[in-house]
Amino acid sequence: MTGTWWLVVKRLAAVPLVLLALSTMVFVAVRTLPGSPATGLAAGGSSGTSSAADITANTAKINAALGLDKPLPEQYATFLGDVVHLDLGSSFYGGNDITGLLGDALPATIELTVAAMLIAVLIGMLTGILAALRRGTWIDTATRAIGTVSFSLPWFALGVLGIVVFGVWLRWLPVIGRLPNALDYHPLTNFVLLDAILQDRPELIWPWLQHLIMPATTLALSMAGFITRIVRASVLEVLGDDFVRTARMKGLSPGAILRRHVLRNSSLPIVTVLGLQFGSLLGGSVVTETVFSYPGVGNLLVNGILQRDYPIVQGAALAIALLFTLVNVVVDLLYLALDPRLRKA
Repeated sequence: MTGTWWLVVKRLAAVPLVLLALSTMVFVAVRTLPGSPATGLAAGGSSGTSSAADITANTAKINAALGLDKPLPEQYATFLGDVVHLDLGSSFYGGNDITGLLGDALPATIELTVAAMLIAVLIGMLTGILAALRRGTWIDTATRAIGTVSFSLPWFALGVLGIVVFGVWLRWLPVIGRLPNALDYHPLTNFVLLDAILQDRPELIWPWLQHLIMPATTLALSMAGFITRIVRASVLEVLGDDFVRTARMKGLSPGAILRRHVLRNSSLPIVTVLGLQFGSLLGGSVVTETVFSYPGVGNLLVNGILQRDYPIVQGAALAIALLFTLVNVVVDLLYLALDPRLRKA
């Protein structure tokens, strides 16, 4: 037990170091982008009769007010000091608190990512197991072919295709937003399902699901194809082991062998893929939320980049990095639960 707790502590201790490295890279990256937030603010706040000299003067004033005229190391030190005190700053446009913006956007991204993960795991596990059990048949070939196609298609293409088919042609599903604009929703936790339960408002659930189906499925389809191939390979490898043949000789049913032996012993590579693909889903949510105008952290990040709003970009990137890092910590802990040999490492 002591060894297990030590491994847990080591995994958790790595989280701040990872976030420090990522925050440094994001800080440098956003400042290497062409364009300046001060220039955009000066041009946007100037009248049509303002001269180029006036805009230049206003730009200098705005740079000074935002602290962008200071040397880069000094800006970086200020940024790190604010992060340590959990102060992510305010938006250059409107002055909105970044923590508040993330508090509004993060639940939407978590809902979208978890829903996509559940859909992908359900599809990938079922098709992967089916392909392994029907190895060499047309079912195996068709399943692998469909999985390869879905894994190869980019999220943007899948999203646009879904909008055209299910939103425009068939008109089955809404294509924009998280809830209908006409629906009166006052968030308590900003997790719609949880708020519907806490506020006793079941009428929120179906509109929310309707808006969630397309972006979640768009994210899930690409990941499901990859999971299918990994599950198939893992199950086939375990099916060839001696203990499976022994279980068959003892007269165990195929279902019992699959549940008790095959799935458990093939779970480690599958869990590895799920942990890595969760990070891929977070990255894909940036594209998907933009395509569907879904009000999550990804959409917030894209708008921040377009406006050169450094605090928003830094805060959104840190939020995504924190989610990804914590999920990988959970995956590491699942390893310890699934494979006792790792606890002795």
